[in-house]
Amino acid sequence: MATAPQFPGLDFGDKFRFWPKHNEKIYERLDAKHAWIEEKRAAEGDGGMAATEWSEVDPLEHEMILNMGPQHPATHGVLRCVVKLDGETIEKAVLDIGYLHRGIEKLAESKTYQEFMPYTDRMDYLSPYSNNVAWCLAVEKLAGIEIPERAEWIRMIMCELARISSHCLWLGVGLMDAGAVSGFLWTFQQREDIYSIFDEVAGARFTVSHSRIGGVASDLTPRSFELIRAFCDSFKEELARWQKFLNRNRIWIERNKDVGRITKEEAIELGMTGPNLRGSGVEYDIRRFEPYLKYDEVDFTIPIREEGDCLARYFLRLEEMEQSIRIIEQCLDRMPEGPVRADDAKQAYPSKDEVYYSMEGMIHDFMYTDVGTQAPKGANAYHAVESPKGELGFYLTSDGTGRPFRVRINAPSFTNLQGMEYIMEGSLVADTVVIIGSIDPVMGEADK
Repeated sequence: MATAPQFPGLDFGDKFRFWPKHNEKIYERLDAKHAWIEEKRAAEGDGGMAATEWSEVDPLEHEMILNMGPQHPATHGVLRCVVKLDGETIEKAVLDIGYLHRGIEKLAESKTYQEFMPYTDRMDYLSPYSNNVAWCLAVEKLAGIEIPERAEWIRMIMCELARISSHCLWLGVGLMDAGAVSGFLWTFQQREDIYSIFDEVAGARFTVSHSRIGGVASDLTPRSFELIRAFCDSFKEELARWQKFLNRNRIWIERNKDVGRITKEEAIELGMTGPNLRGSGVEYDIRRFEPYLKYDEVDFTIPIREEGDCLARYFLRLEEMEQSIRIIEQCLDRMPEGPVRADDAKQAYPSKDEVYYSMEGMIHDFMYTDVGTQAPKGANAYHAVESPKGELGFYLTSDGTGRPFRVRINAPSFTNLQGMEYIMEGSLVADTVVIIGSIDPVMGEADK
């Protein structure tokens, strides 16, 4: 007689054993973790007892394990923070990620290079255009594709708009976490204006997929130029208004000053990137360190702060938005006329006019959709951009077909989370929300 299968059916009952085992390992890791705060307290020698001694005296009174997330408004989606508290101080912290189960690197290996473009929109969904450009530059480097100069300027404009959009959301949500709901509405109004520009340029507001391998999907319209210039003018005034309101606001300053502090040496050692690295005094920006597109031809400064706390990261991001406006205005003034895609049927899609009104265009469109870009067999390439959250890079290996053989993603949200555990230890539990906001992770990017 056949026996019942061992795997559970719809009624999991007591057979769903993953979650208890997973939790057990998380708590084991938390208990066995070495935290710097223990050494610090033991070395103080000021009469205060070390954390271990406190626990021997009255563990129920002073110690508590607290779960924040994964479904918590302040944990940016699906980030779970398991913290061990001594009173109100976080003694140890363990981050538990992977709740999205994306597998996006392996997914990329089953798509053509162009087919993977919409998936990059969903990584850091707060700045999809930067992800599009990072992917395109990596593929173009792998396949040796040259793009027209006008397309490079367009990509720069849109990437800087994406940086402002991402920082606006970071600021609005950070203000709301600190109790200032009005600021959230102000920043979202600016994001709406940027989305209107995306809608005019790309035909989509959120997941744009406007960048193409070999160029961009469409040229900027006269209406696009008007919208971008109007936004630059109005946003300068808006930014000045925010700075006037926040830079000397006592509540905002006290919630951020000396909170979540990390030194220059620690930031480098922990692999921090982007504003989190520059806020600790490390002048590292891919746009200057290894210029791509036309960043070496425009004039802008890289904001740096030495303090390394949440307040430094706030000031730095506001200064970055000012510099983004400066870059966009230079791009608008210096953009040359010309095509926006490479004129090679094996390297880029033909224009819609060619597809609709010529037999060759239709054949090329069909062939490119079926096969796509083909890089030389054995070629490999890594290309990174300075996304709003830091260094975003793709490493690609080709087997000579239209699909990548291997894809690896260097995601800034993932690397920044490496430092967050360290930053949280020694902080007050009330500051956790502010610290997470200042690091600005997006779990769609971290859960690769």
